[in-house]
Amino acid sequence: MEERLNALEIALNNEMNEHKFYLTNAERSQNAVGRAMFTQIAGEELEHYERLKQLSAVWTKEEKWPETVPLRVKDTAVKSIFFNAAKATAGKPAAAGNQDDLQAIRTAIDFEAKGAAFYARLRDLSADPKEKAFFGLLADIEHEHFTSLKDTEEFFVNPGGWFQKAEKSGLDGA
Repeated sequence: MEERLNALEIALNNEMNEHKFYLTNAERSQNAVGRAMFTQIAGEELEHYERLKQLSAVWTKEEKWPETVPLRVKDTAVKSIFFNAAKATAGKPAAAGNQDDLQAIRTAIDFEAKGAAFYARLRDLSADPKEKAFFGLLADIEHEHFTSLKDTEEFFVNPGGWFQKAEKSGLDGA
């Protein structure tokens, strides 16, 4: 019981810190792709926080996995948000992110990787199928954030190369 509450408390803090980080960077970024990516992930992290807060309240009160707390989170839209924003900036000046954007992306890549590993660990430690599925879902979403941020990093570092790769994958159906 204590380990789960500690894990949930850590998860709550992480999700709120990440939400604030993404919002701050969405407001700061002058890059349309960066702004779109940061804004989308900020919203998703806030939803994770709300679900975890509900779960924590039930665990604290009932000391068991809840039956009534919504155990699903919205599907992530990060990949499509990034791709659409990147495509919309094709051929426009200043498509590459600045150093602040790049540093923020790299920081986010690090904590998304850690978040995916953290939720995967909680999933693996759980015996309850609903709990296992919930933390597995969060691990998968954090991993998707990670891969989308890696794409964003590539876009910021080499927009031409990113577009070439994106166009090739669109042509061959991959």
